[in-house]
Amino acid sequence: MVRTQIQLTERQYEALKERAQDRDVSMAELIRESVELYLASSAERSVSERRQSALAVAGRFESGLRDLAERHDDYLDEAFSP
Repeated sequence: MVRTQIQLTERQYEALKERAQDRDVSMAELIRESVELYLASSAERSVSERRQSALAVAGRFESGLRDLAERHDDYLDEAFSP
């Protein structure tokens, strides 16, 4: 592990201290768990991964509309209009 130092507001410190005591773990453990949750939830896919996902679905569905390429904006407008 790497040792680091952070600064918390008084409110953050007190809330973290209370939760650590309630769970019978250290404040450092709660901070590590929080960082892990943040990293997992904010993990973004690379541009190439997103491109591959988009290419994988392109052409897989049938709309039944023969003019979709020319009128796609019109169809989107109709679909999202109240």
